[in-house]
Amino acid sequence: MTELSIGDVARRTGLSVHALRFYEREGILTTPVRRNSGGRRLYGEEHVDWLTLCTFLRASGMPLPEIRRYTELVREGRGNEAERLELMRRHQELLARQIARLGECMDLISHKVRVYEDIVSAADPGYECVGPGQVQD
Repeated sequence: MTELSIGDVARRTGLSVHALRFYEREGILTTPVRRNSGGRRLYGEEHVDWLTLCTFLRASGMPLPEIRRYTELVREGRGNEAERLELMRRHQELLARQIARLGECMDLISHKVRVYEDIVSAADPGYECVGPGQVQD
């Protein structure tokens, strides 16, 4: 069994040591973190994998209470897959709406960029736009 220090896990997951301790306190780990004889935390690969998943869920906007609930369901084991599925479907739908909204935002911003590129190129005959955000003299 691999034994990783809190610093090792921080480097591998991109989370700070403070965030790792916070996740542990908040019940976001599916298995307890062991301690060595000196009281230092010993993580395993399963912790790294789980924290990586949680990092993606968090980055996608899933609130901590939902991540905690998902963790509880996983910790409970088989038999609650329908509830896990529902939790993930709700989040998937939320993400789909956010992505659609971001697409609308990108369309509007891209339109504004084209408008300003046209204005700038008309005002400066030496200005030639060769691509988004690129200028060639």
